[in-house]
Amino acid sequence: MRRALICALAAVALLAGCTAGEEKGGGSDPDALHILASSELSDMEPILERVGADLGVPVELSYAGTLDAVDRLAKGTADGRFDAVWLSSNDYLRLRPEAARKIVSETTVMASPVALGVKPATLRELGWNPTDVTWSQVEKAVADGRLTYGMTDPSRSNSGFSTLISVASALSGAQSALTDADIAEARPRLKEFFQGQKLTSGSSGWLATAYRRRGNVDALLNYESVLKGIPGLTVIRPRDGVVTADYPLSTLASADATDRDTVRRLGEALRSPEIQREITERTHRRPVVAGVAPAAGLDTTRRRELPFPGSRSVADGLLDSYENELRRPSRTVYVLDTSGSMEGERLDGLKTALTGLTGDFREREEVTLMPFGSDVKSVRTHVVDPADPRSGLDAIKKDTASLEADGDTAIYTSLEKAYGRLGADEDTFTSIVLMTDGENTAGADAGEFEDFYERLDGTARQIPVFPILFGDSDRSELEHIADLTGGRLFDAQQGSLDGAFEEIRGYQ
Repeated sequence: MRRALICALAAVALLAGCTAGEEKGGGSDPDALHILASSELSDMEPILERVGADLGVPVELSYAGTLDAVDRLAKGTADGRFDAVWLSSNDYLRLRPEAARKIVSETTVMASPVALGVKPATLRELGWNPTDVTWSQVEKAVADGRLTYGMTDPSRSNSGFSTLISVASALSGAQSALTDADIAEARPRLKEFFQGQKLTSGSSGWLATAYRRRGNVDALLNYESVLKGIPGLTVIRPRDGVVTADYPLSTLASADATDRDTVRRLGEALRSPEIQREITERTHRRPVVAGVAPAAGLDTTRRRELPFPGSRSVADGLLDSYENELRRPSRTVYVLDTSGSMEGERLDGLKTALTGLTGDFREREEVTLMPFGSDVKSVRTHVVDPADPRSGLDAIKKDTASLEADGDTAIYTSLEKAYGRLGADEDTFTSIVLMTDGENTAGADAGEFEDFYERLDGTARQIPVFPILFGDSDRSELEHIADLTGGRLFDAQQGSLDGAFEEIRGYQ
């Protein structure tokens, strides 16, 4: 189960909110400046529209997770498609020489440090002074059972990865870039720290949505700019140090001379005092130009900048420890449509996607396969035992290979049985994945499922359903299930079934 960092990080990234560009498949303006950007930069679109108009060149962003974007650069799939990349940080990029070679210049545009957003009531109970909190105090509050929190998945989100580095650096007492020895020294404290994480997500946006809906955690760990956009949180930058995103606009070596000059002019415009003031006021990020003050409410107290790991092997080891040892284990029921309409290519595609996914299951993870047609056909649960992970993975593959298509489509009845199977367990990240290629045609209807869901106890109602839109399934039906249960819809009609399953991994 221990695997290289990039195998996890290079998975399907979040493409939420993309404008015309590569991700929209051919609708882009050939005369525009094309930028591959971190997904949280959608809040910069109004500013870019105006700056682009002043430059006489439209600016188009295509969104990807920062770590996925680095993988595209390394593989060369961004060459010729984009003129620049605009990531939250180039630190991970620098650990991959094959990606770093694709960058010929970079311009830092703005900054946002990792921070902790805490509910005011929790802050009062802990007796913390927001300007004088350390990561060690946070760890102690977790150990005492007085603090729980949510954060994004480090293998999918750079904010989660930066948070993991911040915590590991601070708790290990490292005086320079993290080493394997530092991580080993801090492992007991890190394991204790991550027992406080009760909410995970593949994106900052969904993390905020889930936090508002569930209200079952006391705090969130994310970039300061994201936390400032969530009402009701007191934002704290731990005084023993944080990792900061510096958002470098980076020119690609594959861009021609004209586009390189346009990227340069765009960077200069974004660093003008007028635009820097607009950036900090609109997005809560910090200006990087002398003489421009941070927006009101951004603490200007100096904080130590914690260094990024100096080698890829250390980054690999840190993430592997988090995935397979430090975090709470995952528990998921895969509710799989194997009705008659899945016969042929669709069922083959499902088997291929699930078989491929087994390489991404974590140690200690519990996986239940629940295929259904007119009713649930079988329930098979497997645990990836750290002592013998191969047995669990092989069993999942065997059950996947045996799936057969027949019957009608009992979506809601099958979901009810999935909830009944899971019960309450606050020590895992628990979720239900629903894959269907059609509308509900048998068993309970939507209204009956709503009544069933409302009768669940409070803990069970915290379990989200992540539906996958596939084949001829009804978007409105699946969106309703996601909204009702606090999940999120994943689209395999526009993308791929493999990609949808992989993207969900960030939410499990």
